[in-house]
Amino acid sequence: MTAPLRPAGRATALLALAGFIGLCLLAGGLGGWVTAANVKTWYPTLLRPPGTPPDWVFGPVWTTLYVLMGTAAWRIWRHAAPGRPMALRLWFAQLLANALWTPVFFGAHRLGLALLVILGLLALIGTTIAAFRRLDTLAAGLLVPYGLWTCYATYLNAGFAWLNPG
Repeated sequence: MTAPLRPAGRATALLALAGFIGLCLLAGGLGGWVTAANVKTWYPTLLRPPGTPPDWVFGPVWTTLYVLMGTAAWRIWRHAAPGRPMALRLWFAQLLANALWTPVFFGAHRLGLALLVILGLLALIGTTIAAFRRLDTLAAGLLVPYGLWTCYATYLNAGFAWLNPG
């Protein structure tokens, strides 16, 4: 299902797309800034759960996911349907939770608290996908890889918390 689109000029639509993607990349970039020092010092000292990927994987994966997330939000922004404002509020809430996880895990070294944050993030992603699906199935589908990767990240977070208590 796809809701009707609201009128917007081509330049406005492209600027909005760049804005949504840019906001996602900014959220990720801020997390990367917090992570940078700790990836080289604290993170290598942790015991890793089975299936932990090499560190270089995270940058390309998250960049791709942020582009998909921004594109999905942009598609919803373009709709004129009544559910649009709530769907976008959910999207912003999940982006905030996403941005919060990195400083909790890497900055504060609070693995258990980070697990609670990522579980809340998973709930927000699922709710956002459901809200997006009512308006635009493609937009909802663009968030599925993000949801799947976050499930994997939740496993990793739980593994790190289990293997590195206190």
